[in-house]
Amino acid sequence: MNATLEIPAGYRQDGNGRLIPEAMIKPIDLTRDALVIELVNEAKKANDVLREFKLGAAADIEAFVDLSLEQYQTKVGGKKGNITLFSFDGKLKIQIAIAEHIAFDERLQAAKSLIDECITSWAQGSSPEIQTLVQDAFQTDKEGKISTGRVLALRRLDISDDKWQMAMKAISESVQVVGSKEYIRFYERVGNTEKYQPINLDFAAV
Repeated sequence: MNATLEIPAGYRQDGNGRLIPEAMIKPIDLTRDALVIELVNEAKKANDVLREFKLGAAADIEAFVDLSLEQYQTKVGGKKGNITLFSFDGKLKIQIAIAEHIAFDERLQAAKSLIDECITSWAQGSSPEIQTLVQDAFQTDKEGKISTGRVLALRRLDISDDKWQMAMKAISESVQVVGSKEYIRFYERVGNTEKYQPINLDFAAV
């Protein structure tokens, strides 16, 4: 492993790893460098504060749910998700949701084969709309992934064909939960309206 290069006083290291005397660097480039370093360091501090807040909020909510469940001499194991908490006056609310990430196993290929057989056997009898839906459902994105939403939407089509139904069963059985993510969202009701406005913690939405 290479040791970290020690930069001599009066020099700066450029993007190619070269040592450049500060006297040869334009003042505007030095000013830009200082601005970027300052703002990125501030962003890191803000990120740390936000992370600590999220972890603390999640722990506080979990402790409250446990306290509430103790009133009924019961306890829930595992992650606690899909909960909404309201302030006493109903003007504030917190939503906790667990979003599951799903993927398909090899049985999806069997489903695709059965669906292709259906389309072929129906020939002229199948509507162009259904054919388009099927083609769109199994298209991959730039990363080579199939849209789980479009594939699962095929199950809502009202088609009684036995082979089609077998394909829909294969799709259902091919679904695998490969991970989950917890979301905590905060809302407030402004004025006398019934609508809740989100308290944005997303930098781009503030």
